[in-house]
Amino acid sequence: MRYSTIPLAQTIILHCKAKGVQNIVISPGSRNAPLTIGFSENPFFKCFSIVDERCAAFFSLGIAQYLQEPVALVCTSGSALLNYYPAVAEAFYSNIPLIVISADRPSYKIDIGDGQTIRQDDVFHRHIGFSVNLKQDVSHAVEKVKKYAPYLITENTVENTQEKIQSFNDTSLNEAINLAYTHNTPVHINVPFEEPLYDFIDEGTVQPNIVFNQEKDLSSSLDLEHLTSIWKTAKRKLVLVGVSHPNSIDQEVLDILANDPSVIVFTETTSNLHHPNFFPSIDTLVAPIEKLDQKDDLFRKLQPEILLTFGGLIVSKKIKAFLRQYKAEQHWHVDEIKAYDTFFSLSHHIKLDPNRFLKLILSDVYRENTKGNYRDYWQNIKENFRSKRLEYIHRIPFSDLLAFYYIGSSVPRDYQLHLANSSTIRYAQLFNWHPSIKMFCNRGASGIDGSTSTAIGASVYSKKPTLLITGDLSFFYDSNAFWNGHVRSDFRILLINNGGGGIFRILPGKEDTPNFETYFETVQNLDAKHICNLYGFEHTEVSGSKDLEDALKFFYEQSDKPKLLEIRTPRLLNDKILLGYFDFLSSDFINH
Repeated sequence: MRYSTIPLAQTIILHCKAKGVQNIVISPGSRNAPLTIGFSENPFFKCFSIVDERCAAFFSLGIAQYLQEPVALVCTSGSALLNYYPAVAEAFYSNIPLIVISADRPSYKIDIGDGQTIRQDDVFHRHIGFSVNLKQDVSHAVEKVKKYAPYLITENTVENTQEKIQSFNDTSLNEAINLAYTHNTPVHINVPFEEPLYDFIDEGTVQPNIVFNQEKDLSSSLDLEHLTSIWKTAKRKLVLVGVSHPNSIDQEVLDILANDPSVIVFTETTSNLHHPNFFPSIDTLVAPIEKLDQKDDLFRKLQPEILLTFGGLIVSKKIKAFLRQYKAEQHWHVDEIKAYDTFFSLSHHIKLDPNRFLKLILSDVYRENTKGNYRDYWQNIKENFRSKRLEYIHRIPFSDLLAFYYIGSSVPRDYQLHLANSSTIRYAQLFNWHPSIKMFCNRGASGIDGSTSTAIGASVYSKKPTLLITGDLSFFYDSNAFWNGHVRSDFRILLINNGGGGIFRILPGKEDTPNFETYFETVQNLDAKHICNLYGFEHTEVSGSKDLEDALKFFYEQSDKPKLLEIRTPRLLNDKILLGYFDFLSSDFINH
């Protein structure tokens, strides 16, 4: 095992080890060599080498998302660091702990015309939980420091001693890494190194000051008696759950909520919460009502007195629009760190783990029977829409909607399922998935970039196979995701190739013009077989219902190579079928 002769490099390695940051994703470079060798030669760490920094960052995000623990990213100086930004923004809004460690030039070599040298300090600015520019050692490369920046040694000597520098760096590293753990947030540690970079020793020379975080109990600051009283007397309580990790809420809590007639629980696909009395497929309920003349009366019946939210960001634009117009009297958001005023009605930010809060507030509320018909009224409407969905499905030709119907019933139990953004996640929201399937999607910044890399990262430690469902633009955009040796043979991809950004045909402002097709829909004629050949995937292509059903029967079987099933759907028909779906449900509602 070797250590860099640079004290700062040793310090970083030892802080990460002491805090249990075991997974290190490294992109090759020279300036980060002291860190690369220090991490990769220490058996405590599990290191991954990924050349493309954008892919590396999303790969790290996938690991951190799956393990629910910080993952470190290590890159060289210059533009390499900027490629981390999309994943850092995603992690910031998804509450995923990434520890970005960027090697840098000394401060006196910035902006003098050297290559791969940019202003790296605080580069993520408003999309980072904590950012620090560590201090360069003055005990390393002393002659160069004296030559280029003698003031670092001769001026303010009391503050610029190696002892003071070590203390500053220890304090900063403790704060950064502890914050990543306690606040589930990305942090950035910028590390200036002077050459030589490749001098190593067999034993470390640094003894860093390691300080561990002390957790605080915030439950005592809540007026639980008051909140419980409000909850108990409210007759219309709407629980809306965004992105949540599987098994984050105890089943006994879910059962209490599900069996309360004064409570409706709206769950998104990414909530990973299931109960027969819950309301998945939110848009299937809300969108048809929007089209009715009596929509105002119906929405006022749905309007909650209390809106209780927890989990990550919400996919459904329909539920956002509804709750912004028909606001709850009180909106409680339960999260230990953040509370977004998504519906412009936030009244309480309850800084507790949702499972703990629900146990506290529900512990004595349900010793007596609650009454009301809030849930039952909407349950009847939900069941009617669900039965009509099948009727519509059996009427339509092959399309995105029909493909998702077949896919939804095909996924094996206990799979880890990753969804790309844009059309993919929105189609998935329209269907019910088996409760054993673990659902994930990058719903922080919600970009199409990085979906594949995230899924591959999450698959590394998964005990079950991983399936990625993606659209063509997202897939081709992130094709460098396969440029590593970490794709398992049981990794599966369902690629919905509709020839472009089909979601733009659904959004307002669609025009059938060359400009629309070029600059919005971005029509493309690519297929995935060449990428599959390059990276050793099995590739199958289908373009009809029967072929898709047949292909899915064998798609999940064990194989020596990962598999991709490319599903071709009609570019000019998908939007009409989807919009017709909500029209169909709405017309039936009128008839009943």
